[in-house]
Amino acid sequence: MSQDTPPTSADQGSKSASTGRKAADKSARTRAREFALQALYQHLVGRNAAVDIDSFTRDLAGFHKADSAHFDALLHGCIAEAGELDALISPRLDRPLPEISPIEHGVLWIGTYEFLHCPDVPWRVVLNECIELAKSFGGTDGHKYVNGVLHQLASQLRPAEVTASPARASGPRKTTP
Repeated sequence: MSQDTPPTSADQGSKSASTGRKAADKSARTRAREFALQALYQHLVGRNAAVDIDSFTRDLAGFHKADSAHFDALLHGCIAEAGELDALISPRLDRPLPEISPIEHGVLWIGTYEFLHCPDVPWRVVLNECIELAKSFGGTDGHKYVNGVLHQLASQLRPAEVTASPARASGPRKTTP
């Protein structure tokens, strides 16, 4: 995808089918994250003002199905706290922040912002939603990068919640007779 045009829901057409998730199955918060990512992309690439991006995004097809309050929090919160979010993200990167694609950068902002300001959203949900955003809108392996960075941030920003959650089993489960 070109960095000159913002990603749209239409761009993810075949990717949605490959993840097995139908557009109709998406929650209002999932849609809010998708629209927020598109809006943050416009900010990161075009340096457009948040108020202009907000107005433009609300006119996009399907926005009425998104959680507009969550969209507002993500868009305006991420832009207002960009420096703080970048300061948390940067130490976990294997390259300078300007070398991260604007899609992965926006997804990392969303995940970090939700870890900090949305305690009602479990950390695994934040992580999974951001991985899905990166799969749908980002580069081929961008979701793996997002996963690695956000998993580290979850341990830092929500240590009690991460420690309390059971580790996921890797491989087939053993059963006892």
